Parts: sequence; structure tokens; C-alpha cells
Amino acid sequence: MTQANYKYRVGELRPSQILFSYGVGAVVDLPNLSVMVLGLEDWADRYGIEVAEERLLTAVRRELGKQVKQLKSPPMSLQEDSGGFNPFDEAARIGIPVAPFPAWMVCPYCRFLAPLQGGYFELKSNPYRPQESHYIHKNCRKPGKPPKVIPARFLVACEHGHLDDFPWLYFVHRGNTNCRGPLRLEEYGVSGTAADIVVKCEGEGCGASPRRLSDAFGEQGKKTMPRCRGRHPHLRSFDDRCDQQMRGILLGASNSWFGISLSALSIPTASNKLGELVGEYWTRLSKATSADVLKILLDAFQAVGELQEFAKYSIDDIWQEIQRRQAGSSESDTTHDLRTPEWEVFSTADSSKNTKDFQLRPVPPPQGFEKWFTQVVLVERLREVQSLIGFTRIQSPGDFEDAGEIPEEYRVRLSRSAPQWVPTTEVKGEGIFLQFDEPSLEQWEQQAAVSKHQSQTWEAHKRWCQNRGLDPLKIRFPGIRYMLIHSFSHALMRQLAIECGYNAASLRERLYSKPVKDEDGPQAGLLIYTAAPDSEGTLGGLVSLGEPAILGHHIAQALEQTRLCASDPLCAEHDPLQGNACLHWAACHACLFSPETSCERGNKFLDRSLLVPTLHRQQLAFFQ
Repeated sequence: MTQANYKYRVGELRPSQILFSYGVGAVVDLPNLSVMVLGLEDWADRYGIEVAEERLLTAVRRELGKQVKQLKSPPMSLQEDSGGFNPFDEAARIGIPVAPFPAWMVCPYCRFLAPLQGGYFELKSNPYRPQESHYIHKNCRKPGKPPKVIPARFLVACEHGHLDDFPWLYFVHRGNTNCRGPLRLEEYGVSGTAADIVVKCEGEGCGASPRRLSDAFGEQGKKTMPRCRGRHPHLRSFDDRCDQQMRGILLGASNSWFGISLSALSIPTASNKLGELVGEYWTRLSKATSADVLKILLDAFQAVGELQEFAKYSIDDIWQEIQRRQAGSSESDTTHDLRTPEWEVFSTADSSKNTKDFQLRPVPPPQGFEKWFTQVVLVERLREVQSLIGFTRIQSPGDFEDAGEIPEEYRVRLSRSAPQWVPTTEVKGEGIFLQFDEPSLEQWEQQAAVSKHQSQTWEAHKRWCQNRGLDPLKIRFPGIRYMLIHSFSHALMRQLAIECGYNAASLRERLYSKPVKDEDGPQAGLLIYTAAPDSEGTLGGLVSLGEPAILGHHIAQALEQTRLCASDPLCAEHDPLQGNACLHWAACHACLFSPETSCERGNKFLDRSLLVPTLHRQQLAFFQ
């Protein structure tokens, strides 16, 4: 398929959904179609806007290679916003390319099951109402208007990131066959479960008996399904080999796509005003290759009223700052941690280095909790930049501490060749940073009961990894310090959401945890912030809650709420070493679990008994 084939608009996605819900390789459920987002080679990246964030670009290059040149926003057309939308204009083709997936469709009237390539179905589209695009069964026996067909809701996938159409012919014939149907997909119940759905072959002379879809799932499915073909439909390619067994999943299953993303806060990296200006307009100034070219660029921008801030600086000074930044960018390729520079900025809290996108105001610790917190920093303005660098299926990236820990065989690439750019979004918000008191934290960690609890959690971590075929020595155990900070973060986020009117999904956490013995340690702090593309929580509402008296009240309420859970005593007595392997102790949806978009570890490594005494454990509490 060429770029000219993508001429039909079929729906809309928000930019943030490209990273968290419907990125490259994900299946998008539209009103009448099911489509897959194609790889980056098919994107019209010339319509994307470059996003400047040098620290994040360095981290992306570390994961994907130094050939990555840019971070760019998804291609978006502004024609509709201007008022005069013309569906036949070239601008109407700007967007994210998709292809129908799954390729097998079902007629809801006659239950005919066939692939789109068979020629039985016809696409109907309305350029003025793209959401009404659909396929029809043109030869259906139904009188009158041909019915709309729907996608078959069964797929197959494997943990190595492959996704494929359900092998209907293989399944109903119980092996490879030359018979090509026709097939019918009948439903004999009202529950919609696989046990009530039967596929049958009506091919002439075919003796295959009807088969229930329940045979494709569970232990029985492992024996009856073929080996994985190694298909990547978003790349229109196959891997050379895959040793995994096909695994039946439902269309729209939550484990069919997990985005792998990197994020960074735009912190000040320059020590002078000119350096801050150069960093702010780096996407434009980085194009200059000499002082003469820089002068031409500045004259052109200033002629249209832009970059006027540079008028008071000489060309030589600006060029020297650009060269200094370029040299610093090449040296920063050796850095390996996105959060340590952020921790240093928050812990020092120097408001004299505030920029347009990053403004701090340190305040005293919360009242009544001066023993446990060193300081609070009100982040009155922040900017977060996130880039999609890959995805997984079945195995969630939230199971790992960072993207570098995800085994290579689980990660799926965004393009057939090494990418030159990656999809990126930026959002602005505000937040509250709390720094734990290091002496109090170290004293707590040295307690015998806490050390024993950490050892037990390490055993649970090893068991959890072994159940998934992972090496526990390669998957870093974050430690008891991280569990304490993580549990406190969830308790405080829930309190702010319940009592202060914030939507729980609009709050996010960013944790900083390193013991003394680690490189760049010790670190112990958390940032709760709003980084959503809407307007909620971006006008000072969260920052106002960080004042000492107000924040002390909310912390006290959050800790009081965690003492008892609606699921106690079952919640308080939960042990990850018993029953199914998991990575949390006293935590559940009624007390500590947060929305998926709010938690950075998929609700793992949580234990409210580390905060306050609970029904089952009283010796572990940090806030005695």
C-alpha cells in the first residue's frame, strides 16, 4: 500500500491516546470498523511538530539507537478547526494510517464468516461523515439493504508480541486443510461466551463437524491451536521464527497492547538566561550550522515578530551558547538515568532557576509531620514530555521498573527499520513534591521486622518472575524504601481525589527512591502532579493543597483511611507468598490501588502496613 491509499478518514484519536491506548500496533474499535494503527513508515511525519526535550531524546537514543533524530507529535490536520473542512482536500489525508484488522468479518444476518480479501464484503464510506464508514455483505440473502458486517471478535497472540487473525480454517478442520469453506459462526446462547459460539464449515464434500470456540481457550486450547506464525500486522511482516504457542484472546482485550514509553520533566539545565532561551527555542535554533546561518534565521523570525527575546544578545554570544549546548548533548549520551537530575532540582529547590515551563516554590514541611519530611516543594508549573518507543502484548511493561528491563523478546518495534523519529506528546500541569527525612528513613529500614519483610518480598519477587519465565536477578527488586514511598503516594493521591474534588485519573505519581549504597543515592521523595491534556488541575488547585497546614491535614486523613480497609481482614492478611504469585501485601482496590494511568508500577509493591499499623501487622509502620 502507498501513501495515496490512505484517503478515507474513519475516526479521531486524542494525541495522548497514541501513547497510552491506541499507539502503533494497537487495535482501535471504531463505530463500525476495527482497525490497526500501522508502523511509522506509513506515517506522514512531515506534518508532525518537533518537540524539544534533549534529555528525553538522549534516553530514546539509548533504547532505539543514535539514528533517532527527532521527537515529533503525531500528524494532525488543523483544517477542521479553521472552519472550512473539505474532505477532498489533501489536508483531509493528514493523520495516522490504519488498516482493517481483524481481516475476518461476520455477517450478523446470515452468520457468514470470511476474510476481507475474499471479495465478499464491500467498503461503504461517506467523506462528510467518516465515522459511518463500514463494510457490507453485498451477496447476503437478506432482502432489501445489505447488512453491515462486524469484525470477528476472536484473535490469537503470543507473549513475544505477535498478533494474528484467528485460524478459523485450521480450527474447524482440526488441522491444515485445502478446504476453503464457506464458514458460518453461529451463536446458540445469549451469554456471548465462547462455549455458546460454534464455527461450522459448509464446504462441498467437507466432513468437518462443527466446533465450539471454547476449545481454543485454556489448557485445551494449548493442544488444539497451531504454533505462532510470528506475524506483526502493523508492519505487514513476519518474524523468521517464533517458538511460542498461539493464545486465543478477544478483540479489545486489555492485554492485547501495552505501550512502552519514556517520560521526562522539562527541568532547567542552563545556568544563565541566554542558555534558557536557547533551550526554549532549540527546535528552531538547532538548524543553524554557523554564525552566519544563525543570523539569517534570527532575522527571518524577528521579521515576523518571533524570537524578539534574542535582540539584546549578540550573534556571537548566541552561537557560542548553541555550540555549548550541542557539545553538552553529545556528552549527555553517557547518562543513564532520567530521574536523578530531576531529584537534584527538586531537592535543592532553587527558585532562581525557574523557567517558563518549570516553576518551583519551596515551603516548610507539612504541619505535624516535620519528623518524617524534610521539605515540600510546590511545583507551580511543569511540562512533561513522553515518547512511545515500543509496545508489548500479554506481558505488561508495568511489571518492570524501567523500559531497559523489559526482555528484548517481549518488545515489539514501531517500524520495520530503525526509526528516525518517535511519536511524542507534551502536557503541562502542576504538582507537589515531598522529600522524606533521610535519617528517619534509614533508622526505619534498619529495624529487624522491616528487614525481614523486605526479605519476604524479595522471595515473592523471585517467585513472581519464575512463574513468568523471567530471571529475577535481571528484573530489579526496588526494595522496601520504594514500597513505602509508593504506598504513601497512593494513599495521598486517593485522599486528594476523594476530599478535594480531583478526578483520580487526573493525578499521577513520579517516585524517586534510591538507597544510600546505590549510585546517585540516597533518594527518597515523590511528586504528585497533574499532567492531563484537559484543564482539570492546571490552574493552581493542586498547588494550593501543598501549604503546610492544609497538606498536614490531608496526610493525616490519608493515613487514617489506610488503617482499616473495607475488605479487612482479608486485605490486611494478604500474603504474596501464598496462593497466586503477586507483588503486593495489604493493598486492594478498596484501599490503595489507583487507576492504571496514575500508577507507574501497575499497582505492584504496595503495602499499607508499612505506613500505619493494620489489623495483621503493627511493627512495620513508618508513621508510628
